[in-house]
Amino acid sequence: MKALILVGGFGTRLRPLTLSFPKPLVDFANKPMILHQIEALKEVGVTEVVLAINYRPEVMLNFLKDFEDKLGITITCSQETEPLGTAGPLALARDKLVDGSGEPFFVLNSDVISEYPFAELIKFHKNHGGEATIMVTKVDEPSKYGVVVMEEATGMVEKFVEKPKIFVGNKINAGIYLLNPSVLDRIKLKPTSIEKEVFPRIAADAKLYAMVLPGFWMDVGQPRDYITGLRLYLDSLRKRSADRLANGAHIVGNVLVHESAKIGEGCLIGPDVAIGPGCVVEDGVRLSRCTVMRGVRIKKHACISNSIIGWHSTVGQWARIENMTILGEDVHVGDEVYTNGGVVLPHKEIKSSILKPEIVM
Repeated sequence: MKALILVGGFGTRLRPLTLSFPKPLVDFANKPMILHQIEALKEVGVTEVVLAINYRPEVMLNFLKDFEDKLGITITCSQETEPLGTAGPLALARDKLVDGSGEPFFVLNSDVISEYPFAELIKFHKNHGGEATIMVTKVDEPSKYGVVVMEEATGMVEKFVEKPKIFVGNKINAGIYLLNPSVLDRIKLKPTSIEKEVFPRIAADAKLYAMVLPGFWMDVGQPRDYITGLRLYLDSLRKRSADRLANGAHIVGNVLVHESAKIGEGCLIGPDVAIGPGCVVEDGVRLSRCTVMRGVRIKKHACISNSIIGWHSTVGQWARIENMTILGEDVHVGDEVYTNGGVVLPHKEIKSSILKPEIVM
């Protein structure tokens, strides 16, 4: 089986992190976002993953070469010279996806984090005999999204309603699809939307089905959702393999600590924290609802909440970082500095406090 991951462009919503790495390589729960997807695909027998990309493919491929060997899976790129929307990339990668076997292939949005129930999806797809299956997830506020209206019993999709004013349902497209090769005959090589143009036509032919995604779902393409996604992911990890989470007197709730990270005395860490490889957390530090990426040093008695600390940054003694502060790669925050929602570009030194949310160039 094969899979196409829609990687897309510049990842502007996750800047300044995406100024250092393409978005799919930004760490989420201590490994690149895209690796969560590739590992789950490998588990259900996918042998080749195609990345649809229009930005720095060489960076992606060089990085993923190591994982190709480790996972025993082929990873290739299909590069757009102009943005082709969400369906055009399928037409562009047609030759890579079709091998004459007639097997369906996966299509995923690279920002989506979930439990990836691919085995159930394959089974559901083969049973209904339609042309395409989309995964849907239930949301509390459907009016912000495009809603999928479907038959509850069979899962057959009747129609899509964009940002409904009145309640028509609470299920939205989760960005995970399983498609028969015949779907490619419906897509021309031009900028096209799979959600607005291709799927409605398949639904009109009564060949589109939807499966409700069990467990959590989050599009982690922007900072606030990234932090929420981390909480949901760690909750799910607690249920699936709790032994991977840290424990001890200094840990509160769900915390993921890389084995090579060092944590000092008298710290209080959690809930919902990920600490990456090679990090040093000195004595008396307080961390909650945050991600601390590879190679970060947090000095004594610093306090960090609701924030993302980029690779190889340092946080000074008694510093306080909160309210969706994002430090890019290699940012150095001085001792006793306060940052309230500062978004700091890579390779900066912060010597004075950031009192209200702003971008520091």
